[in-house]
Amino acid sequence: MISALLASSDSAGAAALSADLSSVGIHVLGAFGCDALVREAVRQAPDVVVCWEPSPGEALFRATEMLAATAALPVALFTLDADAAKIERALRAGVHEVVVNGHAAPRLRSVLQTAMARFRREQELREAMADLTHRYEERKLVDRAKGLLMSVRQLPEEEAFRVLRTAAMQANLRLGQVAQQVIDGARSAEGVNRAGQLRMLSQRIVKLQALLAAGSGADEAAPRLAASVERVEQTLTLLERQLSSATFGDLLSALAGPWGELKSALQADASAAELPAIDALAERLLDAAERLTAALEGAGVKPTLAVINLCGRQRMLSQRLAKQALLGVLLGGEAGQQAQQAARETMEAFEAALARLRAAPLSSEEIRAALDASTQAWHELLSGAAQAGSEGGRAVLARASEGLLELFETLTQRYEHSLQALLG
Repeated sequence: MISALLASSDSAGAAALSADLSSVGIHVLGAFGCDALVREAVRQAPDVVVCWEPSPGEALFRATEMLAATAALPVALFTLDADAAKIERALRAGVHEVVVNGHAAPRLRSVLQTAMARFRREQELREAMADLTHRYEERKLVDRAKGLLMSVRQLPEEEAFRVLRTAAMQANLRLGQVAQQVIDGARSAEGVNRAGQLRMLSQRIVKLQALLAAGSGADEAAPRLAASVERVEQTLTLLERQLSSATFGDLLSALAGPWGELKSALQADASAAELPAIDALAERLLDAAERLTAALEGAGVKPTLAVINLCGRQRMLSQRLAKQALLGVLLGGEAGQQAQQAARETMEAFEAALARLRAAPLSSEEIRAALDASTQAWHELLSGAAQAGSEGGRAVLARASEGLLELFETLTQRYEHSLQALLG
């Protein structure tokens, strides 16, 4: 038996229509005003909604629109109003059948069945359109993911598609789901890498300023310092463009203050006397960058982000050790001793992280080769740090710290672009 919910603001007309519906075998669940239509439709789940309004208005149309959006059902409207504009408005508001001038009992079943048939057809069309839209969006995701793999892994298009398809089969996921994972993985990895670069730059800037204060290698240190300042600006701009302001806006804002002060302090001529103040500002920038990087790693769903973060942090530690070795010589006294003690702690942190990277499952032949090369460069940096009191030692320190930085820049990028990071 077909069940119907009756909606009307005309109690007398609703009673007559209810009686006619019952007479032809329609089970009437109750009659309610337009304000209760959605609530009762959700609660009672009728097969069809029957409306009686001699002159339908916006109250009814708003109710049927809300019904269509909340719990779509077939809707038939009986009315005395033959206004074509209102009939069109009713159809736009989710009504499937409009009957003007009466509701003869013999026709009621066919009217309701027509409304129900139109509703089913409408739902089929909606589902087909939704499926078509989904397939189109999925195709765009696959094309975008293929482009990422082709770009970062230097794969031909056919091979990039094969990688996606194989990953989808192994994970028992749709191709579009794997494509979305690749896109999300690339975005997360890039965010962690870029935020981590700010950590490194905070330490590199002080190292280069210390080299200038010591009068060592100014021809190389000065342009590198200018390039580092420009790189901070570019990285901040990219992060502000790429990251959600609602999620990370406060952490991005926390970078602006320390960086603005540090940038201003760098305008003065380099001198040993100014280094403690510059270093303090750089430490504030480092702390803010650490918080942002940790938040980005935590927001991602892939454990590979931890490896990217760990490797990226080695860049910072390489510059931090060089900075501390120089400060230990240039500052002297208690401040110099504190810098030397901090340098020993940095050495321990670097070597512990290097061991963790060697043990990490995220690896490849090129990554292992890069780790071997970084070990050799690390020993050269340690040699330079031990001789930071001499001009020759500072030259070794400057060269080795830049070489180690370049190695870990490349290595971090390899982790970022590895298939494990992209595919999880």
